[in-house]
Amino acid sequence: MATDIKDTARTVDAAAVMRLLPARPRLLALGEPTHGEDTLLDLRNELFRQLVEEEGYRTIAIESDCLKGLLVDDHVTSGTGTLDEVMEHGFSHGWGAFPPNRELVRWMRTYNDGRPAPEQLRFAGFDGPLEITDAASPRQALTALHEHLSAHVDTDLLPCTAQTLDHLLGTDDRWTDPAAMTDPARSVGQSADAARLRVLADDLVALLDQQAPHLRAATSQEDWDRARLYGRTALGLLRYHHGMADTSPARLTRLVSVRDQMMAHNLLALAARGPVFVHAHNSHLQRGKSTMRMGGAPLQWWGAGALVSARLGEDYAFVATALGTIRHRGVETPPPDTVEGLLYALPEGHHVVDPRSLAATFTTTPPAPRESPWFGYAPLNPADLANTDGLVFVKDVS
Repeated sequence: MATDIKDTARTVDAAAVMRLLPARPRLLALGEPTHGEDTLLDLRNELFRQLVEEEGYRTIAIESDCLKGLLVDDHVTSGTGTLDEVMEHGFSHGWGAFPPNRELVRWMRTYNDGRPAPEQLRFAGFDGPLEITDAASPRQALTALHEHLSAHVDTDLLPCTAQTLDHLLGTDDRWTDPAAMTDPARSVGQSADAARLRVLADDLVALLDQQAPHLRAATSQEDWDRARLYGRTALGLLRYHHGMADTSPARLTRLVSVRDQMMAHNLLALAARGPVFVHAHNSHLQRGKSTMRMGGAPLQWWGAGALVSARLGEDYAFVATALGTIRHRGVETPPPDTVEGLLYALPEGHHVVDPRSLAATFTTTPPAPRESPWFGYAPLNPADLANTDGLVFVKDVS
């Protein structure tokens, strides 16, 4: 079997990935099975450079806060802020501390310097303003949307004043209390104030749509895109906080579903602007249902990739990444009867393979699912090969 795969395995580069696809997709997604490994981030950076130079991609979207990402985008397009500032404040989940992310931002700024706006590279976070332990207050998104509308629309049309929003929002710490993640009673998400804010947020987004002809003429494309982002984020956050106050058995499933729905809406908006290279965990980008255990409970939900694929069809492509070893995490050589074990027998370190050809090599005995001794690494599910457009294999992460 290894000999058959050796004949079809290719070095990981943009050309090899594109040969697996019928056409250039509007959204090309590269997944990773674990976070925070420089080897995978370096590979992502190099692939993005090649996609820019060879395939015309101009935007990279990563699994980071969509509002914080605006700081990074401002820096790479216009030089706003210092590199240190945007690495500290422009990323969520601690991603700003990783050297390859810093190198990505530095390279994008250098590439854009002196280029006209239509030719510049763009950066986007496509995650919601969410962390494992808490969710952000909807204040930033709601007030920014209200300010945009107040500046361009008759104030009589606005559903509320800025002071009303401020009063209903209260202090931000009532929204960001980490205890609310495990104790629904600590969440403000189903309070009377939150219910009123959900109605007002919906009214503000509706007004944005109703005034689209005027706003598109009176403001820039950039202002319009950001106003819509603020509206999506405000509604998503209020929906997420509402779910945090839920006491039903479906609480956690609702939360992860809302998060990926926010991701999907952001990706679809980015795709409307031009071809996008996306990087996030495999579980967010795969076409099949995502699964995990949280709080001891098994969860299943449709991830962002599944939602986007249902909308875009062949304009969405998903390339998964599988790993051989992460020895510093206790992930040793994969068993030979797994997909990772078969690929590990190949001589080189990094490959891209056609998952359909790979699945065909298991003609008699299906591959065994790999088990990980470390919770932070999710092995490839062999059943997902049928819904994957490409598979990148990294032999060893050091």
